Amino acid sequence: MRLHELVEASARVSATRSRLEKVEQLAEVTRRMPAPLVAIGVAYLTGELPQGRVGVGYAQLRDLRPAPAPEATLGLEEIDRVFSAVKAASGGGAAAKRAALLGGLLARATASEQEFLFHLLIGELRQGALEGIVVEAVALAFGAPPALVRRATMLVGGVPVVAMALAREGVAALNRFELTLFRPVQPMLADSAADVGDAWQRLGTAAFELKLDGARVQVHKDGDRIEVYSRQLNRVTPAVPEIVERVARLPAQRLILDGEAIALSPARRPLPFQTTMRRFGRRLDVAALRAELPLDVSFFDVLRVDDQVLLDRPLAERWEALGASTAPGDVVPRIVAATESEAESFLARALADGHEGVMAKSLTGTYSAGRRGQ
Repeated sequence: MRLHELVEASARVSATRSRLEKVEQLAEVTRRMPAPLVAIGVAYLTGELPQGRVGVGYAQLRDLRPAPAPEATLGLEEIDRVFSAVKAASGGGAAAKRAALLGGLLARATASEQEFLFHLLIGELRQGALEGIVVEAVALAFGAPPALVRRATMLVGGVPVVAMALAREGVAALNRFELTLFRPVQPMLADSAADVGDAWQRLGTAAFELKLDGARVQVHKDGDRIEVYSRQLNRVTPAVPEIVERVARLPAQRLILDGEAIALSPARRPLPFQTTMRRFGRRLDVAALRAELPLDVSFFDVLRVDDQVLLDRPLAERWEALGASTAPGDVVPRIVAATESEAESFLARALADGHEGVMAKSLTGTYSAGRRGQ
């Protein structure tokens, strides 16, 4: 498949405000992708590279803009090979090698293809089609139930892998995607409410817990092996030894926990988000940073305890399992408010203690990636 087909589909998607039309346009171009290229093409449509960041920034790309090619000849497979080579460049002369590879690629791209590749490389492909729309498009392209595609996408951390499985094996492939240790799950996210009354009206009797302004972490444990992943599903285990040590002391042999890491002052008040994020920098002296900025962690959900998978269980049951599998002080402070005024008082205390606010959660909600849950 040629790149210009994706570029043209992206332009059509950008030109419409209709969600249905966006889905149909993306489904149509996805249907035409050869099965071996589906994962690459769908990744590009979501604005991501299969290789992740390739070590090239905005300034370098800006200086690489050659004159555009007169006609479209670039294929997805060739582009993917170049991006992999750029990612692999290291050592002395790596920057020059990356520049040569990307310069050669861009010289063969038309003006619209150059623009597409530029925004793809810097992670800013803004075409009005977030992953949720691409998930629906993939479901439509391959005749699969959208709910099953969403679930599979959550379990593997992204839609390209799911799309490739559908292209090669059909709808039956969705049955083999399951919660797996050390394969991080896409996180469930929050919507916003204007105030407690708004949340109360939408949820009815609900749980309220502190909203910690820290770094989202997902922790997987299997015996002596413990790994910690960021909100973006990147492995950050070496940066957070305190979290590894805390989870190592828990009695369960297998766990998948969802929580928030946060740096606290000596008075146990939360420090700013940017301060916490110093613990997750690219080049770290972990021992020195740990002494200067010790991390606390609080868990607010559990997806697996030993052989029990809890994704589809209501929040009330997941909380019970979380409490039973963690130690005192490991869980985010929370209440189940009997009245709206009780929830208001909980919010006031949270703000007075320096926290960002509160989360309101449906007691019957299951774990769903993105903002589909409540």
